[in-house]
Amino acid sequence: MSATDGEIQGDRGLEDLLTFIRDSRGFDFTGYKRTSLARRIRKRMQTVKIDGYAEYRDFLEINAGEFMELFNTILINVTGFFRDPEAWNYLQTTVVPEIVARVGEEGEIRIWSAGCSSGEEAYSLAISFAEHLGVEEATRRVKIYGTDVDEEALREARAGVYPSKALDRLPDGLKKKYFEPTGNLFAFRRDLRRRVIFGRHDITRDAPISRVDLLACRNTLMYFNVEAQAKIIERFHFALNEGGYLFLGKAEMLLSDGIRFDAASIRNRVFKLRTGSMPVKAARFDVRAGAAVRDANRRRHVTELALASSPDSVLCVERDGTVALINGSARSQFGLSSDDVGRPFHDLEISYRPIELRSVIDQAHAERRSVRIDSVRRQKSAEETQYLDIIVRPLITVEGEDIGVAITFVDTSEATRLQQEVKRVQEDLATAYAELQSTNAELETVNEELQSSIGELETTNEELQSTNEELETTNEELQSGNEELETMNEEMRIRTAELDETRMFFEGVLSSVEAGVVVLDGDLQVRSWNRSAQELWGLRADEVYRQDFFGLDFGLPTAGLRDTVEGCNETGQRAARVEIDAMDRKGRSLVVSVSCSPLRGPGGGVVLLMERLRE
Repeated sequence: MSATDGEIQGDRGLEDLLTFIRDSRGFDFTGYKRTSLARRIRKRMQTVKIDGYAEYRDFLEINAGEFMELFNTILINVTGFFRDPEAWNYLQTTVVPEIVARVGEEGEIRIWSAGCSSGEEAYSLAISFAEHLGVEEATRRVKIYGTDVDEEALREARAGVYPSKALDRLPDGLKKKYFEPTGNLFAFRRDLRRRVIFGRHDITRDAPISRVDLLACRNTLMYFNVEAQAKIIERFHFALNEGGYLFLGKAEMLLSDGIRFDAASIRNRVFKLRTGSMPVKAARFDVRAGAAVRDANRRRHVTELALASSPDSVLCVERDGTVALINGSARSQFGLSSDDVGRPFHDLEISYRPIELRSVIDQAHAERRSVRIDSVRRQKSAEETQYLDIIVRPLITVEGEDIGVAITFVDTSEATRLQQEVKRVQEDLATAYAELQSTNAELETVNEELQSSIGELETTNEELQSTNEELETTNEELQSGNEELETMNEEMRIRTAELDETRMFFEGVLSSVEAGVVVLDGDLQVRSWNRSAQELWGLRADEVYRQDFFGLDFGLPTAGLRDTVEGCNETGQRAARVEIDAMDRKGRSLVVSVSCSPLRGPGGGVVLLMERLRE
């Protein structure tokens, strides 16, 4: 088979693998650039020692946990607070004041951070607007949506807790103003945190968030090919209000979209939606889709308020056992707080008191039905007893996926009926989105004709842009690898310190024993020789280490102990005490009592205890 045939089969195998991942798990990587995508998949294949794409697909089918490892390798989450300070300075001094002025004194400011990873960028946007408006005004008017396809990164973002190293770019004033220390970590301030909403969203497939004044999508487009980038920009165009801003990463550029966007700052990759750029058909769609989105958001908001104000205590636990939601009644009733969101459920006292709930949750998942436990007794104090009805409901999507459970605690001390149930509404915009695609078909055709007529200059610019994106991707991969090595190095240092402490502890124990203690391994070589043995026989520990015990020449006639020691080593049974005539290091005769005990552990061995009886 020629090299060309091998490359063709490799490309076909990669495409088949991407299709399998999309169809089985809903992650569509077919729009990603093949060079960097193949490199990262190959990296994961080398880790599990698999050479071919077809074999790796078979491996994924029988190892469900491998999907998460693969996604973490592909979705490199390299981010930081106020990354690229010059661009953020332009945003704070120019873009933020313009948005605030355009929205007006009472209008709501809507911001979308697409591809937000672990949340640093979304919180940076919150800080930028809080610095301009003031914290109190920002908590009233600013709403920020942070989205990503990586659920693990989103859990970190929702927690809003970061190590000190992540805050190195922040001035001390901002760090003190917007972060609260919690042990060795720092938590983003709670009032602003409530205005940042995180959720899973695939920018290549899902309907965009609408009526946005600022859309930040930094160093995300560079992972996609030209066709996927065009579709994503189409969605971003729909999401933005007229005059809204698009904030891209330093390695990204809108090369051929001058019809819809003006360059506010090429150097800082900030673009402004051109007024009147929406076509008539798209505007007609916006009326329908926008009304549907507003209705769905209103219903969702009503649901959230109803849950928060419910007199019943409600907790939601994700399928992996992580606490996803705690309502106000549950926080006051059980002494919980918003900081407990994101923690493992089994770490909370409510998981096992007043009743063990983890087995009930497992039953609800297994039977896919609600499980109710009535009249659970809870002693709130010496004088007050409370009775609860506990209902554990599995949360199952319309597709049949079990994503978690909702646990409701109904206080039946005074009330005998459940007052309300919270229902979730999932909106379906597939039909509306299809209409948007058809109405924008003409615009896409015009865009393609424009791209084909640009010529050699644009081709050169695109090649340079592609090279720059590859370099940026490689740099982020190296940075991610460096962070992993730093973490491993810190773990090695801690383990070494623990081993040194353990070794010193056992040496101290052996040194404090008055009798001579000699430890032999399974081959009957000396592994430990305490200080009392050294003073008794005149041999230092370093002289006898790893020496054959029966080959040593000192005052104890070891030949008389051979049968006892070998029998103890082979049978693993304690041998009878042996008294034997010997001579100490000063040449004085004495009688020594020798006890032989088996050494419990891999490889076998014995422990000899030598005590001076009489001279």
